[in-house]
Amino acid sequence: MDKLRSVLGGRDGQSDNRNIIEAANEASTLGWGTRVKGFIACMVVGVGCTILGVGCLFIPKLGIILFIVFYTFGNLCSLISTMFLMGPLKQLKRMCDKTRFFATAVMITCLVLTLCAAFWWKIFILALFLVILQSIAFAWYGLSYIPFARDAVLKFLSMIGSMFCKACKKSVSTDAG
Repeated sequence: MDKLRSVLGGRDGQSDNRNIIEAANEASTLGWGTRVKGFIACMVVGVGCTILGVGCLFIPKLGIILFIVFYTFGNLCSLISTMFLMGPLKQLKRMCDKTRFFATAVMITCLVLTLCAAFWWKIFILALFLVILQSIAFAWYGLSYIPFARDAVLKFLSMIGSMFCKACKKSVSTDAG
């Protein structure tokens, strides 16, 4: 029936150019209020899981595993929450932009490797290191949406680094004299 409508409406050639993802995205459009509610719900779950994960660190024996699972799940929920605002297709396209691709790849790789290190390889120090990388990659990814934020952070870190180097040189020259 849809095919007949498109032929009668003169849109026959256009319907063949759409792929399945675009058709699904069109069919599942949400109102703005629903999108905001979904975003808030997912973000609250994500932040809640992250906080719960940090609280689980103090549980003997199982604490580190629970921390890794809740923290990783929290980051994943926080990432998914933004898909409610933009829509999944647009969000995935933006994640693969040339300015965000590296941060996205590192973040997703760290998410997967964190779980592998905790459950498959059982190397908890590596899992904790990957959690730290997850956080840095997630922050770097988030900064990519704020104009010039990455540049400001790089300048700040460069300034801190040069101050640290000057202080180290000063202490070395004071010790030598």
